[in-house]
Amino acid sequence: MTYVIGEACVDVKDLACVDVCPVDCIYEGKRTLYIHPIECIDCGACESVCPVEAITFSEDAEGGDERYVGIAEEAFATLGSPGGAQEHGPIQDHPEVTALPVASGQHP
Repeated sequence: MTYVIGEACVDVKDLACVDVCPVDCIYEGKRTLYIHPIECIDCGACESVCPVEAITFSEDAEGGDERYVGIAEEAFATLGSPGGAQEHGPIQDHPEVTALPVASGQHP
């Protein structure tokens, strides 16, 4: 399995996890970040720096964040494995993320 970014990241997108990822597998959507499930090497560097504790090992996801495992898989199903977020650039948010209400005080 891999790490997954849950709902706590939506409309926050602190990029500390991107900065520490040794394999550049954290892609940025308009409202949240996504860890590529194939490119992730399960090092856990991202989990320890997330200020909102949105990142967890996929098998430990709970409290509604279990669905973000599937969201990440679906987000990359058609994109494949481009081999690096920085080179690829932003990705389109998953429809479930787009449908979420905007967090108070945030601008998507």
